[in-house]
Amino acid sequence: MKRNRREKRKGWKRMNKKEIAEIKKQFTPANCSITRICGCYVDAEKNKKTKIKEAFLSLPEEEMFKYFDIFKKTMSGRLGKNLMNLDFPLSQEKEGGTQEFLMRIRASKLKNDELLDEFYDKVIENYDYHENYYIVLIHAVYDIPRKASDGTEMHDASEEIYEHILCSICPVNLSKAGLSYDVAENNIKDRIRDWVVSRPETGFLFPVFNDRSTDIHGTLYFNKNIKNIHPGFIENVLGAPIPRIPGNEINVFSDFIMDNFEGNTTFNFAESLVESLQEVREQKKDSPEMITVSRDEMEQIFGYCGAPDEKLSDFKENWEMYFSNEPVALDNIHNSKTAKIVTPDATICIQPDKISLIELKEINGVPSLVIPVNGELKINGMEVELK
Repeated sequence: MKRNRREKRKGWKRMNKKEIAEIKKQFTPANCSITRICGCYVDAEKNKKTKIKEAFLSLPEEEMFKYFDIFKKTMSGRLGKNLMNLDFPLSQEKEGGTQEFLMRIRASKLKNDELLDEFYDKVIENYDYHENYYIVLIHAVYDIPRKASDGTEMHDASEEIYEHILCSICPVNLSKAGLSYDVAENNIKDRIRDWVVSRPETGFLFPVFNDRSTDIHGTLYFNKNIKNIHPGFIENVLGAPIPRIPGNEINVFSDFIMDNFEGNTTFNFAESLVESLQEVREQKKDSPEMITVSRDEMEQIFGYCGAPDEKLSDFKENWEMYFSNEPVALDNIHNSKTAKIVTPDATICIQPDKISLIELKEINGVPSLVIPVNGELKINGMEVELK
């Protein structure tokens, strides 16, 4: 009998890109492991307008494909930004806790109407959205194939199943007004406007699929808009601690530098910091895990960039005041595509690995940025003669 492994200790490594991709592969007709789908359409006044509940494979094929697209989008985006691994506090795993409630929903295989209504009510109460939306909930059972030493899947050698639920919350918007061609009347006429389910804004996977196995101690949370992570939903529906907002971490990082290295943030210091973080990205780019930087790594980087020993003596304590002792997602503190240099009169954008080309020199008594030109020069697409 195949096992549904229920226990993974807290602190286990986070769900990574490969594991996310493995689950997303199930959202196709050939691999589909979805057993049941339920849904609730909610209007702008938070009224439940209609509910659905049926076996997923009984849906018309065209509908299935549209749902597959929704589910794939709910597990898409950047780890650490759109996708966040959240751990449940121990208190939420006891009777009456949010994790225990999600466990009961999963165990019901979405056949308990009372549990489903309680779930919809929790979402409606805590999801801060003032337009129409559609809550979609699926139950799936993935027969996990073993992997051979060369990475190939052995579908006839499975010993474990991954039973899970996936929730997607999709805006429902009125289609745009316009003209359309009426085939029956062979005429151009005013198009009838209707309500269209859009791609998901928020969602979660429970339990997580860590180390290619079931981990009931966490959930993978999706949010399309990183500027609004819906803290009320995270806190009250999932019961997880509210994570650091990705869009704010770059500002926190800047505050940390200015508060702790005042007087040392020279041009060379900043240039070295950009280069060092880019080097970390290159070194870890092949890892399936989200690229992070630990407190100890950051201490080494700041030392390499020229921070004086007296400023580094309290580094660990100071870092934890801003970021605790958790590794920081590199994407949240470092732009991999552009390094931006801003002056009162100009802004220069350059690839991070090319920032060393820019020099700070004094010309006629004025600090100036100098960029060597090797090859052609263009301004707004126009080639400029180097004379």
